[in-house]
Amino acid sequence: MPFSFDGFLKRQVLAVQEFAILLGRAVGNAFSRPRYVADTLVQMDVIGVGALSVVVLTGFFTGGSLALQTYRTLSTFGETALIAQVVAIAVVREFGPVVTALMVAGRSSSGIASELGSMLVSEQVDAMRALGTDPLRKLVTPRLYATVIMLPLLTILSDFSGMLGGYFIARYTVHLTTVSYWTTAYQSLTLQDVTQGLLKPFFFGVVISLVGCYQGLTTGGGTEGVGRSTTQAVVVASVLILVLDFFISKFLIGIGFF
Repeated sequence: MPFSFDGFLKRQVLAVQEFAILLGRAVGNAFSRPRYVADTLVQMDVIGVGALSVVVLTGFFTGGSLALQTYRTLSTFGETALIAQVVAIAVVREFGPVVTALMVAGRSSSGIASELGSMLVSEQVDAMRALGTDPLRKLVTPRLYATVIMLPLLTILSDFSGMLGGYFIARYTVHLTTVSYWTTAYQSLTLQDVTQGLLKPFFFGVVISLVGCYQGLTTGGGTEGVGRSTTQAVVVASVLILVLDFFISKFLIGIGFF
């Protein structure tokens, strides 16, 4: 079948439209019953607690690697004491939120797409509709709110793990004292830094959950299509996280937030 640019463009526009409708309906479901609180708690455990070890481990070694590279540069100018400041600001502003979101996207967005895609292929979603249950309210909304709630908490743990990884490098490579490192790290962070670092995960959580849900609920082609949806969910979510991170940072700089 020959490639058609018009057809490709129309499919992308339609996908954006369907994604926006999915977002609007998922958010609107919170203001009416039933709310499926139990399902939301289950998803919080699966998405949040299940990713805890991955996020902590990734954050720790990200902070350690950042400290090593920073030490290499700062030692040239004899300012190795600034390593705590650099690690704290970089981790809280950028590396913590972005790396955490990418890890959760790789784990949860793919899992959501695979689960919902399998349900769609096996006609479980159609069975829900036949029984009078709204699939979007039952399947999408709990995953959306679970991700939006848990991702900022995971980001906080990742930030601390990153600064802890930087501490070990600063302590045993740069030979900074414990008091000097943590005091400098604490004093270097401002309210704007912390706010920016905790604002981004809310947007990332929406992307991670809804991309996974959208890819899962639009699965076609049987079990082979489930694999494609899973792969697309990870790729699209990861790209959107990086793009969204840029525009959020640009917006905050533009309004003079930091």
